[in-house]
Amino acid sequence: MSYVPRLKKQYREEISISLKDKFAYSSVMQVPRLEKICINQGVGDAVTDKRLVESAVEEMTKITGQKANPTYSKKDISNFKLRKGMPIGAKVTLRGDKMYEFLDRLISVALPRTRDFKGIETKGFDGRGNYTLGIKEQIIFPEIDIDKIKNVSGMDITFVTTATTNEEGKALLTEFGFPFKK
Repeated sequence: MSYVPRLKKQYREEISISLKDKFAYSSVMQVPRLEKICINQGVGDAVTDKRLVESAVEEMTKITGQKANPTYSKKDISNFKLRKGMPIGAKVTLRGDKMYEFLDRLISVALPRTRDFKGIETKGFDGRGNYTLGIKEQIIFPEIDIDKIKNVSGMDITFVTTATTNEEGKALLTEFGFPFKK
């Protein structure tokens, strides 16, 4: 028997049935599901030091288990000493089993390690059921060795769902175990 991530199995067996009953969908195909997780990290100091982007890509690869891609500036901005094509950050898009594995680690291990953690805000919804979460420090992930990091930086994590409203998206993420503030 092949390995199936815990949250993927839970979605198939419990969450989809629960959401179908809650929103009175006529078909299981109408139930919202998680499509992908996009993780972005901007490195503002990369204009002066190119190695910061390389370390950001390396750290994000460790965190997600998938090779991160550097992002490049699209235009010149003289006030920031930025030229078109300079590396300024890192990004990863997770789908399938790696997405569920990352989600499981984020909810059960990383978020509780955040300092003074009281839950996450519900303000991050975009009106179409997608949710964006900002993390201030990448050191909340156990894959990162605190002694080896050059600088502490944050990241944005976007959860893209097939939900059509914020209410459906929030219900889906709550079923997965997101610790939203009351």
